[in-house]
Amino acid sequence: MTSAVSVPRPPTRIVATVATLALTVLLAACAAPAPPAPPPPPAPVAVVPPISLSPRVIEHAAAYRAYITRAGQISPNFSGASEVAARLKTGEAYEPGHMLRGAIAYGAVVALQDPAFVAGVRKFANDPEQRRTVAYEIMKDPAYVVGLSGSASAAGLVINVLGQDGRKLIETGRSVKQAAYEVQRQAWSKGDVAGRPERLALAKQLSTTPAQGEVDETARLQTAVTGGQLGLTGDAASPPYTPLVIHSLAVAALAGLGYGDDASLAQLMPILAEPNSSNCLSMSKLNLYQCLAVAKPQYEDVFCLGQHALLDTGHCLMKGVGVAEPVDPREQAAADAAAASAKAPAKKATTKHTKKH
Repeated sequence: MTSAVSVPRPPTRIVATVATLALTVLLAACAAPAPPAPPPPPAPVAVVPPISLSPRVIEHAAAYRAYITRAGQISPNFSGASEVAARLKTGEAYEPGHMLRGAIAYGAVVALQDPAFVAGVRKFANDPEQRRTVAYEIMKDPAYVVGLSGSASAAGLVINVLGQDGRKLIETGRSVKQAAYEVQRQAWSKGDVAGRPERLALAKQLSTTPAQGEVDETARLQTAVTGGQLGLTGDAASPPYTPLVIHSLAVAALAGLGYGDDASLAQLMPILAEPNSSNCLSMSKLNLYQCLAVAKPQYEDVFCLGQHALLDTGHCLMKGVGVAEPVDPREQAAADAAAASAKAPAKKATTKHTKKH
């Protein structure tokens, strides 16, 4: 009798594994396809910095404007010693270095009023690397700014506005200086100044104390940096420009490139200086001290105020932007009279003849 052959069965464990794999494959075939990979992140967008100027720089400009306003309003009509003393304080109340920084800072605000110059600067602001390169070149040499588009019209605006400030001081100074002669008809003007050493010490103190700007003017200038209008006018001017004008344009350009804020003060402050104008203003102070040191009667203090506190300061401003001083009508009249006299034919001497009899 033949025995049946038995076929071995796979272990239950293997059967379960095969079934699980089959089920997994079946479920995978029925599942939704895998989603595509997410797109790459967008390239970073370059942030264009706004036009900005440090509040510290604006404060210098406002202090400059405050002095020009107060000094330009000094009246040449004196009626007593107290008026002489008060107006002398007003005229002498600026520190030369601070005054110059204020003039350049205000010049920068003025330059930012010129649309062509702002557009010429801002075209470099979109590219971070180009913006940084142009700013660095200006920091190294402020005269680099002369090559920027719109610099001629901005320079003309600065020259006209700062030149007008200087002219205002000169015209006021001439009126006060003339008053020093006219006031001598009043008895009080011939009396000696009381406390002369203290008056000279006060002049030196006021000449070393940085002035402060008005709050309203500071706010107005800050608004002007970001687009507010000051209503200024001026014709385009061709180079060469004086250092004071160039430095004003340089500070304005850095503000337009986004390098005029507090973070850039270390680079900005050296540009708010200029040796020639600084020496001129310092010399006007020395002349004022010498004048006050020897002045005794009141009318001589009036002369010191008109000549050295006002006229000399106005001269420095006009020279700083390369503008000729206005002709003094009195001096011009005297010069014309002298010239006319020189051209007049000399009178011939007449000889009397007597008849002989």
